[in-house]
Amino acid sequence: MIKISTVQLWVHDQEAALEFYTRKLGMEVRADVTMAEMGGFRWLAVGPVGQPDIAISLMAIPGAPVMDPETADQVRDLMAKGFGGTVFLTTDDIQTTYKELLGRGVEFVEEPVEQPYGMDTSFRDPSGNQIRLAQLG
Repeated sequence: MIKISTVQLWVHDQEAALEFYTRKLGMEVRADVTMAEMGGFRWLAVGPVGQPDIAISLMAIPGAPVMDPETADQVRDLMAKGFGGTVFLTTDDIQTTYKELLGRGVEFVEEPVEQPYGMDTSFRDPSGNQIRLAQLG
């Protein structure tokens, strides 16, 4: 059986992303390893408490030879527009979660609204990645 274990989001600043995903969203660190033999490459991953088999890798935008400067700029531009990636989160009580996250400083793009599949809202991380939060049902 194939399972999803890790998804990747590009981030401008791994420390700011770590702060946002752990302190504001309440996720936990899955991995934080810097590899000197790979030029100081840092593998940073977080995940939701209670879902130890799922992680989000918060990947710094690499330079050459992995990514040329023009491509890196394109990735940054897409992130700034909210199109660098999307994470979909669910909650059992969207109104309570919405208020809790607002209290932690999360800036929402919209208030929760009724959709055909349940209630839905969105916010962005410090790099501009879109996060959708839904109460399904």
